[in-house]
Amino acid sequence: MRVALLSLGLLTGIVTSASAQLGIGRPVGRTIVDGIIVKVDNQIILKSDLDIVYAQEEARAEGKALPLDLRCKILQQIVMNKLMLAKAETDSVVVEEAKVNGELNRRMAYFVQQIGSEKKLEEYYNKPLKALKDDLRQQVKDQLTQQEMQERIVGKVTVTPREVKQYFNRIPKDSLPYFSTEVEVGQIVKLAQVNDKAKQEAMAKLNDLRARIQGGESFEELAKQYSQDPGSAVQGGYLGFFKRKELVPEYEAAALRMEPGQLSPVVESQFGFHLIQLIERKGETYSTRHILLKPETGSKDVSVAAVQLNKLRTRILADSLTFAKAAKDESDDKATSTSGGLIQNQQNASTYIPLDKIDPAIFFTIDTMKVGSISQPLPYRTEDGKDAMRLIWLKSNTPPHQANLRDDYQKIAQAALNEKKNKALDEWFEKNRTTVFIDVDPQYDECRLLQRTL
Repeated sequence: MRVALLSLGLLTGIVTSASAQLGIGRPVGRTIVDGIIVKVDNQIILKSDLDIVYAQEEARAEGKALPLDLRCKILQQIVMNKLMLAKAETDSVVVEEAKVNGELNRRMAYFVQQIGSEKKLEEYYNKPLKALKDDLRQQVKDQLTQQEMQERIVGKVTVTPREVKQYFNRIPKDSLPYFSTEVEVGQIVKLAQVNDKAKQEAMAKLNDLRARIQGGESFEELAKQYSQDPGSAVQGGYLGFFKRKELVPEYEAAALRMEPGQLSPVVESQFGFHLIQLIERKGETYSTRHILLKPETGSKDVSVAAVQLNKLRTRILADSLTFAKAAKDESDDKATSTSGGLIQNQQNASTYIPLDKIDPAIFFTIDTMKVGSISQPLPYRTEDGKDAMRLIWLKSNTPPHQANLRDDYQKIAQAALNEKKNKALDEWFEKNRTTVFIDVDPQYDECRLLQRTL
């Protein structure tokens, strides 16, 4: 059973839209006659599950013809995921609730930021935020379980340089892909700093709320009313159980200094200002609730970030500091700082991005830049809506060319690794498919879901 790990965007845990992540969206403008099409032990696959993913692939294709066997490949991937869930149950693979809660909170915060506010999200789905979160919980838990199972199957799979060369040599010369212009771009981001007045206002507000709670008012009700953490506010600020080092250090230190039921003083972290209440300690885990306030930033605060970036730029140009080292140590964008500031291609996780797929703001910046040069500090708004400044570094600019090992080793190695992981998954499926009950609706017999097609 050939599993398209990357081309379909269907790897466990990868989702492409808020509706898909919430698990409550349906293809727009379509009437879906639903029903069970596959059973994998006590796991079921509905026709709507298949239709939703296929509709997403159609939207992503932007009018281009899709492969005739795409629907079967999607269904194969879904069956694989369901088999992983079934085996996880028999093998007692359990995802901790703290991890589920953390991912739930992250996604809800993302949804709210994308749509504009909690109220707009509730209006769009005609459900309160807590109900949306409850709808999403099982899907998130299943995805995390699938990730854990997949990691056990392919996590240790690697490729050697010899295997990469052998993979490349197997590709017919007339089938080698032709790459358009690609660039490698790095960034160093500095967030706007909150001015003292805004900080004092947030701290005063939380101290007022602290006094009200000590006076007998409900922490949960005040969290629902005032907290700016959308993921937990709907649950009265409840974050659930976490292990040590899973939350930011300032928050954890304050929580673990308290006894259950106590309130912390105001705590500052990278997310804003918190009022924390410890609920319970259980072994190596602890549970808390909090009220989060995020002070507003102003234009003067952005100028401070620009000064910091100018100093870094001067040091890098003077060769006293590398861009990668500066990004790792100084950038406020954690998604890129670990890779030396390099922005990843979301399609294949490489650092080479086709010029026509680059962010327009970056495109017009690098259009006049020479390879190796660094921009002046530029205004930037992060994905979660924060004001910032950033430096842009054009590391490389590769002209259009046919694939070769010298220029495209990273991409070819990734493709070779994906092929090897696919083979490991195929072998795992073949070994385990007879250990569970799988029943396929006859109308999908042509997909040969229970046959190995290596």
